[in-house]
Amino acid sequence: MSITRRRFLQGSLAAGAAATLPTPFYINRALAQQEPLRIYAWAGYFNDAMLADFTDKTGIPATFTPYGTNDELMNSLRASAGEGFDVIMPTVDRVPGYLDYDLIQPLEESRINWSGALDSAISGSETGGVVDGKRYFAPSDWGTEAITWHRRYADIDRANLSYADLWNPEHGQGVTVRGHSALVGIGLWLEREGRLPHPLLDSYRSEEAMRANFDVILEEAVKHKELLVQFWNTENEAQAAFRTNGAIIGQTWDSTAFRLIQEGDDIAYGAPKEGALAWMEGFVIPKNARNPDAVYELINWYYTPEAGAMFVEATGYNSTSKGATELLPEATRNFFTDSYTEQDLENLWWWPIQEPWYVALRNEYQDRYLSA
Repeated sequence: MSITRRRFLQGSLAAGAAATLPTPFYINRALAQQEPLRIYAWAGYFNDAMLADFTDKTGIPATFTPYGTNDELMNSLRASAGEGFDVIMPTVDRVPGYLDYDLIQPLEESRINWSGALDSAISGSETGGVVDGKRYFAPSDWGTEAITWHRRYADIDRANLSYADLWNPEHGQGVTVRGHSALVGIGLWLEREGRLPHPLLDSYRSEEAMRANFDVILEEAVKHKELLVQFWNTENEAQAAFRTNGAIIGQTWDSTAFRLIQEGDDIAYGAPKEGALAWMEGFVIPKNARNPDAVYELINWYYTPEAGAMFVEATGYNSTSKGATELLPEATRNFFTDSYTEQDLENLWWWPIQEPWYVALRNEYQDRYLSA
């Protein structure tokens, strides 16, 4: 049976009870058009064609400022006390952290055309996106971080792919990873082999378990550090590792492989047997947004097949807009089916909620890894 983004989201993201959603929605477009919508989102998420289409459909001008990491986004909002932008796009696991610093506001759900979003994405984003009965997060896209490799130079057994394959000495100095997520990938590999003192998920529940696990993980990571050609932190850095810096294998986002393949490189992307690291992102309104009316216009524009398809073509990630898949070029649809088997999709490892204490410790271990 063939796999599609839409069928996957309809079946695999559903979690918890279905949300009770109000059906009518109302936007004060006249108010929204009075000043530009200020979008702060991941680099590459809005191109000129998308911004022009949004303005054409709504009459609202929009500006786009990119960021490269969740930490950059959080630090920017904390520095400005939630001012400066009207909408941000964090991953759902980081949303509770924004509430800890009182930086975001709940969504007025009646103003959103939820019928344009996949039901499973709405219910699947309740963990993290709904806090104390209030929804702060409208899901926009999902993707994974797994293994990208150059077919010509890396000998990979796709059926038995593992995070351990990154550290095969035969790759020489040809590996690229992101510091903190590479530690998680190594943790999943060690957990599968019974080499962690606690289940990896316990690392997100207590500092004691986190330190016990990550001491073991860091020791293993440092053993293989001579194989690294480059650490990456942003999308552009991950792509550059393969384009110009000699990487032949890496733990990267799916978009990295997608864009390299678009350029004609002989690249493959696959989920290891421990599970691809999976995430979901969405629209969140900062507490001191100047133009929240325009944010609801943006969400409703995005929850159309045409806007969702434009997003996928621009990024390589998977839209939560209903009908977007049917409008995608064949090459884009093929990347998804070539990258994931049915078993891969059932075995995704969704990022747990990352509380501020965990992020601080994670960064401590990442810094020790980078400087070792």
